[in-house]
Amino acid sequence: QVQFVESGGGFLQPGGSLRLSCAVSERMFRIFSIGWYRQAPGKEREWVASIRTGGETVYADSVKGHFTISKDNARNTVYLEANNLKPEDTAVYYCNKYPPSDAWGQGTLVTVSS
Repeated sequence: QVQFVESGGGFLQPGGSLRLSCAVSERMFRIFSIGWYRQAPGKEREWVASIRTGGETVYADSVKGHFTISKDNARNTVYLEANNLKPEDTAVYYCNKYPPSDAWGQGTLVTVSS
């Protein structure tokens, strides 16, 4: 069963905004905290933000203040709104439980460039 399906990436200029979506299997969404992660070219995958089942949110220092994680309980979907994007935010973005399992999805590519 596919557990995480990411969407919403694209090509943006610096300063742009977008919203990424993660469709989560019902069981995962109901039981676990869900996180967003990213992997920039040539770098290790890193944690970006997570949201607990009760809605509490936690962010990496690198995105605090310009990324917002949220969820829609009716849709089993977790969102990542990214504002004021910078070239260093270029990466493939993934969602997974937090802490992550080995069941990674395909991710969605975000490219920020002028």
